[in-house]
Amino acid sequence: MFNKILIANRGEIACRIARTARRMGIATVAVYSEADANAMHVKACDEAYLIGPAPAADSYLQADKILEVAKKSGAQAVHPGYGFMSENASFSKACKDAGIVFIGPPESAIISMGSKSEAKIVMTEAGVPLVPGYHGDDQDVATLKKESDAIGFPQLIKATAGGGGKGMRVVNSSAEFEAALTSCKRESKASFGDDKVLIERYLTAPRHVELQIFADTHGNAVHVFERDCSIQRRHQKVIEEAPAPGMTEELRAAMGKAAIDSAKAINYVGAGTVEFLLDTDGSFFFMEMNTRLQVEHPISEMISGQDLVKWQFLVASGEPLPLTQEELKINGHAFEARIYAESPENDFLPATGTLEYLKTPEANKHIRVDTGVQQGDEVSVYYDPMIAKLIVWDKDRDSALRQMKAALLDYQILGLSTNLEFLSKLFSAPAFAREELDTGFIEKNESDLFLNQDEKDSSAPSEVMALTCLYELLQIKATAKAVQSATADPSSPWGIGDGWQLNQDNFNSIDLEVNGTQSRIIAHYRKQGYQLDFADIGNEGNGKENNPSLMISGTMLNDNVLSAELDDRKLSATFIKKNQQISILFEGRVWNITIHDPRMDAMENEGQAGGLVAPMPGSVVAVEVNVGDEVKEGDILVIVEAMKMEHSIAAPKDGTVKEIYFGVGDQVEDGDELLSLSDK
Repeated sequence: MFNKILIANRGEIACRIARTARRMGIATVAVYSEADANAMHVKACDEAYLIGPAPAADSYLQADKILEVAKKSGAQAVHPGYGFMSENASFSKACKDAGIVFIGPPESAIISMGSKSEAKIVMTEAGVPLVPGYHGDDQDVATLKKESDAIGFPQLIKATAGGGGKGMRVVNSSAEFEAALTSCKRESKASFGDDKVLIERYLTAPRHVELQIFADTHGNAVHVFERDCSIQRRHQKVIEEAPAPGMTEELRAAMGKAAIDSAKAINYVGAGTVEFLLDTDGSFFFMEMNTRLQVEHPISEMISGQDLVKWQFLVASGEPLPLTQEELKINGHAFEARIYAESPENDFLPATGTLEYLKTPEANKHIRVDTGVQQGDEVSVYYDPMIAKLIVWDKDRDSALRQMKAALLDYQILGLSTNLEFLSKLFSAPAFAREELDTGFIEKNESDLFLNQDEKDSSAPSEVMALTCLYELLQIKATAKAVQSATADPSSPWGIGDGWQLNQDNFNSIDLEVNGTQSRIIAHYRKQGYQLDFADIGNEGNGKENNPSLMISGTMLNDNVLSAELDDRKLSATFIKKNQQISILFEGRVWNITIHDPRMDAMENEGQAGGLVAPMPGSVVAVEVNVGDEVKEGDILVIVEAMKMEHSIAAPKDGTVKEIYFGVGDQVEDGDELLSLSDK
């Protein structure tokens, strides 16, 4: 067994490999780009080496640099994870030539399966069933058109190189073929440097079922059961489950034999995945083989009780497979949900940004989270936008489905767009519960999975507005308390921040905007909390009749989480506030709300100008900072008193105090610049 390995990858897969290595007493070496200097995978390994700038082409795809680090660190083997160098035959050979073990299949197997066209030929010779189609080398347009017409429609044009849904087009008639072919070849050339294509009959309602296979250097090969990966967007998997619903023992045996025959046909060694299309009549057809560990391998681990990365280490070090086919057993059911930074409502386009708030479900025997990020990390344009994989297990599919729906509600992310809400809808879709699975599932069930236009444009429900109002009131109260404690008269009612007014009802007015609709909430202070009266701005007279008063009380459990009681109903919500923008996560959905406060509007404008001004004539009673101090958004900088009322001037942004223009006791006029900030 190896004493030290290098992990030629990043993110969650690098962290996952490191965990198994640590349990086995194997030291680990990480490589990282400049963008990943503080990444989780760097901290998870025993050593780490910088290999280049942020773009993957300049770092994680630099085979020479990776091998240089392997030699320098004394690593005996390289684990490529998935993506990047995992299916690079040249890299596999380079490792071998350098005397370093490549934890994956031999170069010849990668080459055989790297071309979809060549793979089809190999599988035909091995007797593995194929979808009717054309996989030849003659790429003349006339030849392809002739073969297309012979195959029939609908059909799929597919790039022979690469994957991830690129270079693929569905063609429904002969008239569409040439335009689709041109587009497919252009995209394939741009993505993979190769415009060769194959043509296959397109199954209208197939399931995507794949077999996890393993082979060793002693001639042994097994499958670790199947996974159903039918739920896809843009030909890319979204969720997976194991075992496949409705799978009979006879069909599993037949698909398992075909998968193992595929592996033996190319003298395969290590972990791999053989992917099939399963038609409605039970017939199945070879699609492709991935010569690496797959993203969705955890669900196979959950139902088999095996650590497949450990198996990879054992096989790569020359040991036989730990178990025979007869010794492998299925236990229960597992789901995996891929949590992405993306916008499902905008054709699943990737999103970037900072994970301002991140809370994951607590791991236990039912729940596993594989991730490579932590709160405060940035999802950048340089790498895949997958944030994590949420994996659940239970005794059967229905039980596992309940576990997944609960875990998704407990997975909280704020700061950028994610697919969490979409995943919750998907797992709650009636058709999914009924096991009506095929690769067109998302398109067929759009009404259950996406908001319609009215829902997108609607204002937030009253619970969300009430919780946001309470959150803002508690922030006002906390700020007032901090200011009050810093004043000469802490008991003064002018600094309490409870809406106290002489001879009037105590109240605050909070203006909120959601999706272009503004609402005003009048918060009356009561012993038991706050009485909230709602009104649309410009229609205040009807607000109370349309929106009855609500009673709310609560407290902040920490900086982000609010626990509240709304009309005797206990609620919880999570908040992130930046300037006047508030993101609230409530019952699995994120709402973005703008707080309209004239004073805050003024401060934001002042902040943009680089200075802060007195809101009215008065005198400076406290200066809380010195020149050169670094301050955070919201920090109290200066306190001005006027008409026996103190006004706190807070930092509208992070920065450094550049100049202070007034001292304690100085008189100021309305609009006088009190101090200036420079960006950090």
